[in-house]
Amino acid sequence: MKDVPIEMRRTFALVGHNASGKTLLADAILNLVRIVDRVGERFLDYDPISKEKGSSLSSSVAVFEYGDHRFTMIDTPGFNDFISDTMNAIFVAENVVSVVNATAGVEIQTERTWRLARQLKKPIMVFINQMDKERASFETCLTSLKEAFEVKLMPIVIPVGEGQNFKGVVDLINMKAYFVENDNVKEGDVPGEIKEKAENMRTEMIEDIVETDEELMEKYLEGEEIDAPTLARAFKKAYLTGEVVPVLCGAAPMKVGVGNLLRTLIDVGASPLEARGYSAITVEGEKDVTIEPKEEEPFVGYIFKAVVDPFVGKQSFIKVLSGTLKAGDTFVNGDTDDKVSHVYLPVGKNTEEVEVARPGDVIVLAKLKKSSVGDTLCHKSRKLMVKGLEYPEPMISKSVNPKSKSDIDKISNGLSRLADSDPTFKWEFDPETSETVISGLGSMHLDVMVERLKKLFGVDVEVGKPKIAYRETIRRKAVAEHKHKKQTGGHGQYGHVKIEMEPLPRGEGFEFVDKIVGGVIPKNFIPSVEKGIREAMKKGVLAGYPVVDVKVTLFDGSYHEVDSSDISFQIAAIQAFRKGMEQANPVILEPIMEIEVFVPNENTGNVMGEITSRRGRPMGMESVGKGLDKIIAQVPLAELLDFSNRLSSLTSGRGYFTMKFSHYQEVPPDVQQKIIAERQREMEQENK
Repeated sequence: MKDVPIEMRRTFALVGHNASGKTLLADAILNLVRIVDRVGERFLDYDPISKEKGSSLSSSVAVFEYGDHRFTMIDTPGFNDFISDTMNAIFVAENVVSVVNATAGVEIQTERTWRLARQLKKPIMVFINQMDKERASFETCLTSLKEAFEVKLMPIVIPVGEGQNFKGVVDLINMKAYFVENDNVKEGDVPGEIKEKAENMRTEMIEDIVETDEELMEKYLEGEEIDAPTLARAFKKAYLTGEVVPVLCGAAPMKVGVGNLLRTLIDVGASPLEARGYSAITVEGEKDVTIEPKEEEPFVGYIFKAVVDPFVGKQSFIKVLSGTLKAGDTFVNGDTDDKVSHVYLPVGKNTEEVEVARPGDVIVLAKLKKSSVGDTLCHKSRKLMVKGLEYPEPMISKSVNPKSKSDIDKISNGLSRLADSDPTFKWEFDPETSETVISGLGSMHLDVMVERLKKLFGVDVEVGKPKIAYRETIRRKAVAEHKHKKQTGGHGQYGHVKIEMEPLPRGEGFEFVDKIVGGVIPKNFIPSVEKGIREAMKKGVLAGYPVVDVKVTLFDGSYHEVDSSDISFQIAAIQAFRKGMEQANPVILEPIMEIEVFVPNENTGNVMGEITSRRGRPMGMESVGKGLDKIIAQVPLAELLDFSNRLSSLTSGRGYFTMKFSHYQEVPPDVQQKIIAERQREMEQENK
């Protein structure tokens, strides 16, 4: 692949809802540049699970040449469960192409990806796809876009016919039509039946452009002719600043509109030099800096995607933000040094080696010593950390246990490597419940991760609901004592303690107070008493959950000069604690999560009712966009295990939520009885 100047490079992300035709559009683009033989083979869905399911479940990258420009295209998943891949693609792309289904208009993922692009200040253009499908409507799509987004939409390509009557498109900039002839797209004159409409829309397009520039507007109103180069410069500026959103259309299977899209990206699309610089902080000194896309600067790269392959090893996809990189160069990732052996450009599952990578390039490096999505690679002379993205917190969890005991070690390795490649996927081993718990953004997300665990690492697991990490505490003071006395021949065992227990404020944990006077318990045994109490706190008296928020005061006891020992006082303390807890009105605590639920405002009432029915406490509500509300609430974790599916049902897939731990609070008596009964059944099963 030939080297081209930085200003002749374009990186764009294809984003949109599932089934909008992003991957077919990518096929059509790659067919145009002779990388793909036919549209429909889903060249970029090379991940085995994506191939199997016929949907993109991860992002894919293809670098190609068109004319004298080099393009980097990133195809993204259309499911919200894999939003981190889409976020990363938007973060590293200079241009965002929002692909809209001509039969459906704006859908939930259209809205979410649009908001992401706006937050990251990326310019957007729209490609209305599938104009050849039944019920396709260009005007209806435009209307839905106008209703959803407060922005100036500017059609620059319009269809000739729709649905079964779709024949081609008209480019309003050069007033040329593009039709399919013998499986090829041919340029021609604008058909007579659409010429007047095209001329009127071209006039509107020019007015939209000149409105973004006061000087041009004055000239236009005074009747001056505005030459094409001046108009083109104004158009590009308006696109780059987000003042206008160009709208194109076409049909990927027919390859119509594809060339228009690439030409538009060449004419008005942002090159790396025209994009906003990336924000970073210096590792030493924590000073804010802006990374400029300059070759003469020290190398900085950002890992936005990682592919786990048990045979090839991990492949890291890196956006070069500044400087250059070639084979033999060294860089640092945090405190780890690494060396480049080969630099590759990705073309789907294939790669092409290049001599040097420059700012704006997306490259692949294999088998890095350390590499997780979000890491910054840089030259040792300028250690930086790119200010990355804030990913949504996992919303759903499941327990996983390997079916084979021989896979116990392999599961940790597999889950760790999967977590490195997906910042919204988390896992942990909970020693309290003896479970491995995986967490993600939805059921599909976790199902795919379980499949990857099996296909990539050969670990087959049983999946179940995770156990809730309940706690126990007390609600009133109590005094208890226990004398542990045992004679077994030779030295016996003797330990005697008297303790007072009282509740602490929620979240305070545990406090131990020594009030022994007169040496009734020798000082060397006081730590034994505390150790015994801490051991007793591991299992409460109601359902065997850990005990928290308790103050224990040791105020009296006795000892035996010969028979007292460390273990004797530990046992005495354990028994005294259990007695005291039974008298101190014990109660079970449950984790409460703070959630932020984003819902279309027509569904707000129903979702609010659902939250209340789940023992939730709404804390507030605010409008966060056109037609979108945010509900803030506190809800018990136990009530959220299936909330994601219910929310999707209530909002027709348009709602989503984030959550984080807030605090523990007492469970109601009826819920407590159910928890105790369930826990007893579990322990009976474990003892069988």
